[in-house]
Parts: sequence; C-alpha cells; structure tokens
Amino acid sequence: MKYTDLRKLIQSPYFTLQDIRLNGGILYPYQITQWKKRELIEQIKRGVYLFTDRKSDISKEEIAFILYEPSYISVEYALKYYGFIPDMVYAITSITTRTTRRFTNSLGSFIYQHVTPRLFFGYTSHNTKFGKYLFAEPEKAVLDYLYLHQENFDTMDDLEEARLNSEELQNRIDAKKLREYARAFQSPKIDRLIDLLDEYAHS
Repeated sequence: MKYTDLRKLIQSPYFTLQDIRLNGGILYPYQITQWKKRELIEQIKRGVYLFTDRKSDISKEEIAFILYEPSYISVEYALKYYGFIPDMVYAITSITTRTTRRFTNSLGSFIYQHVTPRLFFGYTSHNTKFGKYLFAEPEKAVLDYLYLHQENFDTMDDLEEARLNSEELQNRIDAKKLREYARAFQSPKIDRLIDLLDEYAHS
C-alpha cells in the first residue's frame, strides 16, 4: 500500500492496523517504519498511529480516550476545567478500571488512575467529529480528587493549601448529588472530607 492510498483509506487523523484490515487494506511493518522515519505518521501508543499533519484535527481529550479504555477524564484536569483550582495542568489524568498507566507522546502526558469498578461512574459522554471522550461531572471530579489524594487532606487548612476555589465550588457543585455519589466510596473519611468541603465552600 502506498502512503497516498492510506490517506484515501483512512479519513480520521489516527488509525490502527485493525482499521486498515477492516477497510480491506494490506500494510507491512516496514512501511510503518518508513513513514515514521519520514515523519508522515507517529506512534502514540503501541498499534495506534497519528498522521503528523493532522494533529490539530483531534483534541487531547479524545486522545486520552483512545489511548486507554475504559476511561474518563477527571481529577486535576477536570478541576481546572471547572475552575476549582487555579494552577495550570499539563497532564490529562483519567480514571480507569484497568491497571494504573502513563503514556507520553508529542501530544502530552496522559495518566490513568485505577479505581474499583463500582467507582467508575459520574461522567458524561462527549461526541467529536471522529469519536468521543468521557468527562467527569463536577461532583465526581471533586470526589475522585479527594479519594486519590485523601492522605493529603485532614483539616480545613489542607483544603486551603490546595487553593480550591470556594466560590466556584459553591456555584457549581450540587451538594445533594455530591453526597449521593460519595456513598459509593463507602469511606468514612470521604464522608468527613465532604463535610469539611461543604464548610470550606460556604466559609
């Protein structure tokens, strides 16, 4: 298969070898190697390739979903999106029921934190031109953050040191939903942190 034939065959910015086979194409390993050397394509993880001239056609959020499924974006990246934390966030952290992993490629760093299957909820699905990604609701992003970093939080001072935006928490968090979601964690400490967070948001 020629590179021009590949571009005609694949309409999305990325592809897998299985995509080639399903579309009736035949691709040999040496061709992948040649195209990578010529910087026509790049490997973003084993078996997944991206056309280098089409990076702008796909979002980091969609890449995060492609790299490791099932997963939904949460924790610091979601907190920044919702305005709950002021700091810049350079890695996209997602929640998964699979093993904790990290991928780094030219598009950035992608971290995947393992949770038990019962905690894999509280996200919305967002369709894109070429696929989709999952993104935590505000309440679940906060709970995931507290759960994964609970050793850092015990007092109101700890919440203040994290520089959580109390005004945005008060405006965007549904307190009833937050407590409903918290029950799934089956953790007295998480329940106590929710009480602290409520006090912090309204202080």
